[in-house]
Amino acid sequence: MTRLFNDPATFKDDMVDGFVSAYCRYVEQVPNASGVMRRGGPRDGKVSVIVGGGSGHYPAFCGVVGPGFADGAVIGDIFTSPSAEQAYQVGRALDSGAGVLFSYGNYAGDVMNFGLAEQRLRADGIDCRTVLVTDDIASAPVDTVEKRRGIAGDFSVFKIMGAAAERGDPIDEVERLGRRANDVTRTLGVAFAGCTFPGRTEPLFTVDPTQMELGLGIHGEPGVRTTGRLSASELAAELVDALLEERPPGADGRAAVILNGLGSTKYEELFVVWKDVLPRLDAAGVVVVSPEVGELVTSLDMAGCSLTLTWLDNDLADLWNAPADTPAYRKGQVATPSPLGASADVRHAERVGVSDVPQRPKWERGAASAESVAAGGAVRACLRAMHSVVRENESRLGEIDAVAGDGDHGRGMVRGLRAACEAIQASPIDGGELGAGSALRVAGAAWADNGAGSSGVLWGAFLQAAGDVIGDDAAPDMATVARAVREGAEMIARLGGAKLGDKTLLDALLPFAAAFEGDAAANAPLADAWQRAATTAAEAAERTRDLVPKIGRARPLGEKSLGTPDPGAVSLVLCAQAVGEVLRDECGPARAEGGERA
Repeated sequence: MTRLFNDPATFKDDMVDGFVSAYCRYVEQVPNASGVMRRGGPRDGKVSVIVGGGSGHYPAFCGVVGPGFADGAVIGDIFTSPSAEQAYQVGRALDSGAGVLFSYGNYAGDVMNFGLAEQRLRADGIDCRTVLVTDDIASAPVDTVEKRRGIAGDFSVFKIMGAAAERGDPIDEVERLGRRANDVTRTLGVAFAGCTFPGRTEPLFTVDPTQMELGLGIHGEPGVRTTGRLSASELAAELVDALLEERPPGADGRAAVILNGLGSTKYEELFVVWKDVLPRLDAAGVVVVSPEVGELVTSLDMAGCSLTLTWLDNDLADLWNAPADTPAYRKGQVATPSPLGASADVRHAERVGVSDVPQRPKWERGAASAESVAAGGAVRACLRAMHSVVRENESRLGEIDAVAGDGDHGRGMVRGLRAACEAIQASPIDGGELGAGSALRVAGAAWADNGAGSSGVLWGAFLQAAGDVIGDDAAPDMATVARAVREGAEMIARLGGAKLGDKTLLDALLPFAAAFEGDAAANAPLADAWQRAATTAAEAAERTRDLVPKIGRARPLGEKSLGTPDPGAVSLVLCAQAVGEVLRDECGPARAEGGERA
C-alpha cells in the first residue's frame, strides 16, 4: 500500500513539487498548470513532444522529460487524466513555432481532455497533433485495435517520437513515426495483487494467491481473465506466445523489448522472467534490440509485470537506440542543447509569464438581472448539496468503479465538486454581479479543470451547456430548465461518444431529462417534477447492473461489471436527489403552475 503521504487530496501536487526540486537540472514546472517541461522551455524551431496522463505510473510520465525524449508532461491526479485547461497551458508553454505533438494512452478521459486542448491550441494558431497509444492486446481484438488501451507501450512510442523531434524532424515526420511505432507495438500484462490509493487501506482489487490476472490495465483495473498462478518460465511462454501471434505483417524480425515492472515486483523477479523470455524470442527468430528490464510504466504498488514488443525497421531502430537523458531514463551521450534562440525565448516568456493565468468564463458587471442573481444563489446551494452527498458516498463510488475500472470515480467527483463550490464562493453572486447562467458556467469550468478524468470534462461541459441555456436575463422557468438539462445531456453524448445502453451516466441522465420534460410540458411544479425525474433516474441507474459497458475504461472488463451499476449513473442520481432536496426547501409547497421560477 501507499504509506508515505500528507493529505491524500494533495498527493499528486506534493509529488510534483518534490520531483521538480529533485530534478531541477532537467525540468521546471509550467506556470499555472499541473505539468513540467524541459528546463529552459521550448527549443527554437523544434517540435515539442508532450506526453501525459494520470499520475501513479512513474517514471511515466514526468520522469521521461529531457533531451532525446519528451519536452513536457501534463500530470493528472492518480489514474485520472489531466484537465483540458492543464493540457492547453502546457501546450502553449512549449510551442516554439514548429508545432506541438500530444501523445498519451487511449483512455476516454485523456482523449476528451487532450482533444479539447488540441482544439484550443489550433484555434490559437498553434499546429497541434495527437498520437494515441493502443498497444494492449488484451483490451480489444485485432480487428478493433482503435479501441485498445495504451499501457507500457507508451514508453517505446514516446521514446521514438522524442528522438525524432530531437534530431530536428518536422512535425509531419514526427507524427508519422509516432503512428508507425504505435502500429507495431504490442503489450500484454499480468497482475498478482492490486494497488492501493494513498489514504486507502484496501487495494482496488484482490487476487487469490493461487491465481493471477492476465491482461491488466495500468490504472488499477483487474485483468480481463483470471488464470492459475504460473511459474516464471510458464509466464514467459504465455506472454511471448501471445505477442508473437500478433506479429505485424512485414516485420523483419527486429524488436525493441520491454519487460516492465508494475510497482512492487522486484527487479530480481523480472530478471528471472527475462531469463526465459529471451531464448523463447530467439527461438522464434526475433532479434532483440536494446532490451529494457525494469520499472518504466508502473501502477502505484501493483504486483505484476508486462511484456512489450515494438517491431523495428531501420528508421525506428535508429530512434529507439538514439541517446536520451532524463531523470528516470538515460541512454548514450546526449549533445548539449544549444541555448534558446531569441525568438523562442520571447515566445516562451509570452506564453508562460506569471500574468498568463488560465482562461475562465467572463461576465459583465451588473449584466445579470436581480431575479437571475437570486437564482444564482440557488445554484450555489445545489452545488454545495451535491458536494456533501458525493463526499459522503466517495468510498462507495470508488468501490463500484473498482469492479471494472480504476476506483477513482468518487475521489474525482469530490474533487470536481469542491472546485466548483469554491469557484462559486469566490464569485460575486451576492454582490449582484453573477447570474444563474454565469454561475453554472463558472462552476463547470472549475469542475472540468480540477475534476479531470472523463467525469470532470463531462460534468464541466454539462454545467456550461446548461448555463448557456439558462442565461442571466431572468430566473429560468420550467421550460428553460428542461431545455438546459436536455442540452447538457446532448453535450455529454457528443463529447463522450456514448449513447443509451452503453452503461454510462447517460443511462440515468437521459431518462431524467425525458421525465422532467414530460412534467414541464404538463405545468408541474419545479420541485415535484425534479424529484420525480430523480426517481426515474434512480430506477434507470439500477438497471445498469444488467448492462455491459461498451465505451470507456470499463469496456475491456465488461463482463466483470455485470451485476454492478455504472458508477457515473449512481453519482448522477445522488446529485439529482441532492438538488431535489434543495429545490423542495427553496420552493416550498407548490406556489405556481408552469410559470414557477427555479
